[in-house]
Amino acid sequence: MKRFITIITAILFNCVVGGLIGSACGIDPMLSALGANLMASVPAVMPSGVLRAGVLREIWTGEVVKALKAGLDGSWLDGIPDASSVVDNDVIHLVDAGVDPEVLVNNTTYPIALQTLADGDIAISLDKFQTKVTPITDDELHAATYDKMSRVIEAHKDAIDESKYAKAAHSLCAAENAAKTPVITTTGARDAATGRLTLTKDDLLKAKAALDKLGVPAINRRLVLCSDHVNDILGWSEAFQRQYNLDNVNGKVGRLFGFDIYESASTPLYTTAGKKKAFGAVATTGEFASSFGFYTPRVFKATGSTKMYYSQAETDPLNQRNLINFRHYFIAMAKKADAAVTIVNGYKATA
Repeated sequence: MKRFITIITAILFNCVVGGLIGSACGIDPMLSALGANLMASVPAVMPSGVLRAGVLREIWTGEVVKALKAGLDGSWLDGIPDASSVVDNDVIHLVDAGVDPEVLVNNTTYPIALQTLADGDIAISLDKFQTKVTPITDDELHAATYDKMSRVIEAHKDAIDESKYAKAAHSLCAAENAAKTPVITTTGARDAATGRLTLTKDDLLKAKAALDKLGVPAINRRLVLCSDHVNDILGWSEAFQRQYNLDNVNGKVGRLFGFDIYESASTPLYTTAGKKKAFGAVATTGEFASSFGFYTPRVFKATGSTKMYYSQAETDPLNQRNLINFRHYFIAMAKKADAAVTIVNGYKATA
């Protein structure tokens, strides 16, 4: 009888937690509950004595992986070439062709001349994103009927997502003004509170003209605007206002001057001298978030492994608490730094 009660309790436990994790991650709770119990029934997956810890770690990790992948869909990283299939041990090997093949138009001379492309195998380690460890006591789980675990896992997923987007934006912005990665400085009216010079129509046209000069194709141009620049454009473009009110989905806010426009709250900071600050740096006086534009075929993204670290309260009799955190590998960067533009804010300390 005691064994029967134990089995029923384990099944109910898996149903409750599996269902809650599924709900938190947008998965059918019934499927998550069923999956928890199916995995618990497989000896190879669930050795004796680790019924709850093993099966739930597998489910939680799987659901977080799905949620992280879904987070890319519809974001400003959506549609960028995905090189995840060639990631090996969280390292990606890219062949840099060096120069593009020359194109002959209506050629009548044979044999066609040879043009050697210098291949180079470039090994790039994916960025590693780790969340800090969250302690959850058994008392908390008991009082929250296990729902607290779902909320904690979702919070870890959201934190990784936010950090991924910020790091990707930082990678795609130029360190400073350069011939093939120009940096445009805003020239509009001075904001009395901050001294920031607002983004004008002419400034945005300069960004377009910079890509035109680089020979970037007119299609597949994407512009990711910081919140300040979105607000600036809303102040002078009625067309943008209409798109923003009607088409704002997952950060995408329409089209303007040939760009697919997105909005992001996690773009790099630049100094008053126009140099990009280190990732994670804090703004000082006269420093503001930037906006950046790029040609989507010239960049790539790649996703590596995701691992959950979890220790049960049963292994910590002194504190009786569970510990949880995640490690995730991801990268987004330019294949070649030759088809991008950055818009930074001008600054005037006084009027």
